[in-house]
Amino acid sequence: MFKMTFARRAAALLALAAAVGACAADFSNFSRSAQIDDVSTMRELLAAGMSPNQTEPQRGDPGMVLALREDAKRVFMLLLEQPGINLEARSGNGDTALMMAAYKHNMPAVMALLAKGAQVNQTGWTALHYAASAGDNDIVRVLLERHAYIDAESPTKITPLMLAAREGQDRTVRLLLDEGADATLKSAHGWTAAQFSLATDKGYVAEMIAAHLKAKSGR
Repeated sequence: MFKMTFARRAAALLALAAAVGACAADFSNFSRSAQIDDVSTMRELLAAGMSPNQTEPQRGDPGMVLALREDAKRVFMLLLEQPGINLEARSGNGDTALMMAAYKHNMPAVMALLAKGAQVNQTGWTALHYAASAGDNDIVRVLLERHAYIDAESPTKITPLMLAAREGQDRTVRLLLDEGADATLKSAHGWTAAQFSLATDKGYVAEMIAAHLKAKSGR
């Protein structure tokens, strides 16, 4: 009886090890498919029961965020079409699919996510921050049209205007100022948007902001 029990336990452990190995392989295939836009393999994994919200282990990126990061457009659209897809799933660093699409200048993905109901406004970093940092005025306008909060604050109170100023995105700075962004706000570090621009040797942006504030004050 002891030998029989031992054999059964050994068989069960071997079966468990095989299952774990197969599961690890599936996770690896999921991540790789999202990276290289292998839509056929991704479709097979989903049909076999893999969650469309599976994350890759290194960054903790959900499939859609990973696909957008790697410009895997077909895999992104396949995942977006899945009934159980979580539009607000976050990476380990807090990125959502909409934020990544905005940063990558991917207007078709931005529009597709918005059509599905992706949230424009949320606590902390937002898609508007990412679009402003990237200097993508078309996406900035789309987000503002959908009531993105123009002075959204990151956990350290950094606004989209501050990011655009820091990156020297003068066209985006002008757009945000024209749309009502508050250039007098300060980050948790005590810096205004103009100070962010000066810290990165973007003096021309600081001059633009100063001229805006002067005109606004009527002096």
